[in-house]
Amino acid sequence: MRDKIDTRILPSEITSREHYTDRRRFMQMAAGVSAAGLLPESLWAADKLPATANQAYLLDEEKTPYKDVTGYNNFYEFGTSKDDPARHAHTLKTRPWTVTVEGEVHKPKTFAIEELLKLAAMEERVYRLRCVEAWSMVIPWLGYPLSELIKQVEPTGNAKFVEFITLQDPMQMPGQRSAVLEWPYNEGLRMDEAMHPLTLLTFGLYGEMLPNQNGAPIRIVIPWKYGFKSAKSIVKIRFTEHQPVSAWMKAGPSEYGFYSNVNPEVDHRRWSQAKERRIGDFFKRPTLPFNGYADQVAGLYSGMDLQKYF
Repeated sequence: MRDKIDTRILPSEITSREHYTDRRRFMQMAAGVSAAGLLPESLWAADKLPATANQAYLLDEEKTPYKDVTGYNNFYEFGTSKDDPARHAHTLKTRPWTVTVEGEVHKPKTFAIEELLKLAAMEERVYRLRCVEAWSMVIPWLGYPLSELIKQVEPTGNAKFVEFITLQDPMQMPGQRSAVLEWPYNEGLRMDEAMHPLTLLTFGLYGEMLPNQNGAPIRIVIPWKYGFKSAKSIVKIRFTEHQPVSAWMKAGPSEYGFYSNVNPEVDHRRWSQAKERRIGDFFKRPTLPFNGYADQVAGLYSGMDLQKYF
């Protein structure tokens, strides 16, 4: 039995917005290095992803600038600092790419990414993204409901949960050379959560294909949950009868629960979740229950003790 590694991230290890900005400015000024060289986003500039804006998912809130959405990320496969993904994710090769769907389904299949892009009409949806460290963004995501894929593979009656497994390749993802998490990264949803129309199978943002640092070429976005639930760079989707144990649950079971719904009344064990700071703002704002999507999703958890099932 292997020794358990203390993988808790201390508040002091979470990159502050000010430190991130200063570090980024210094790097951009370094001799011979341009801002375009720091961010792989320039590689995607001509890789547009046509989508129709879904009027049901528009927010009367200012969108977070593209440079912040693509330059300030949590993606531990490329490092634990917020600017590590933008600096290191150019090593990820997103073509060819396949996603295997298996487990409790009648029609298991391996999809090429090109098939998934054409599976359903692409929509632009403006969703809030709330991270457990109390920062948030507003992002125009491109994708379609995960339920469209689920219908294709026809889950059996035993399918109670959906597990997402991400790429494991330390050569492409240098952060996987550390033991900060158990690799490959995995996450999961209850079946009704996965089928909810808000749950988005996501391929792009701001009118373009996903940049590598944002989870290219395919990720999940679940807007009422903390951002770490939205698995990135997915290579396998597995339908199971039993609840999967996710990567963060393995790393810190007393701090990260399976549901991970945005709940201002349930603090992280080491900091409050009652307020958040929108990237670009100076002042904090109150955290909204279910990240502002309570009207749509609160019914999924009727009768549950959300202090216990956090």
